[in-house]
Amino acid sequence: MPVDSSPKIIKNEEQLAQLSASQRIRYRLVGADCRYHANDNISAFIKDGEMEELKAEVQARMQQVLEALVIDTDSDHNTHDTAQRVAKMFLDEVFAGRYTPMPSVTEFPNFSRLNELMIVGPITVRSACSHHLCPIMGRVWIGILPNEHSNLIGLSKYARICEWIMSRPQIQEEAVTMLANELQDRVKPDGLAIVMEADHFCMHWRGVKDTEAKMINSVMRGAFLKDANLRREFLSLLDRKSS
Repeated sequence: MPVDSSPKIIKNEEQLAQLSASQRIRYRLVGADCRYHANDNISAFIKDGEMEELKAEVQARMQQVLEALVIDTDSDHNTHDTAQRVAKMFLDEVFAGRYTPMPSVTEFPNFSRLNELMIVGPITVRSACSHHLCPIMGRVWIGILPNEHSNLIGLSKYARICEWIMSRPQIQEEAVTMLANELQDRVKPDGLAIVMEADHFCMHWRGVKDTEAKMINSVMRGAFLKDANLRREFLSLLDRKSS
């Protein structure tokens, strides 16, 4: 049975309240002319209590998927609560970066006027391919060249920001760019470099079933883009740490 996901024409709050949680959230997004792709954060459009409603809605739809796969979830004790577990996993864990606000990040002024290269990583990251919803498991290295006007953030905050960005369905190329944009806005360094290496289970588990292939990509901003020596230093330190 097809699902009607088109925005409804709402005339009053009473009509809005009668919609499902996903329809209400979508209505707000469309009304604000806000994109809601798989890798977008939509937390600003979710009201108190609606996450639990969303989980119940996803659970009901997931139960329909299991039934369409001809799985007897009533008799099969292994899949009896699978729909509930999957809904909780999607919204609270693997796709949480869509539904939760940016984590709190304490920023410090650069009193010591630090201007030397610093590298954070490897940070373990987990994401999902938006094409098949298969896992992406990888590592991220971040290079920062601060200046006297840069903001400094705690070491653990890099990992928290990475997790927030990566916990969404997406492709690796876009994920790294989104991470770079967030860190550029937060830290405001002279140079920013990010390298991500990841295993894609849409290749390991299905399709070509190549278990050895990895994807590595990078984003270079500012001084890392202009200064070949700085870029070479960053990459050489990564090679040393990876060996």
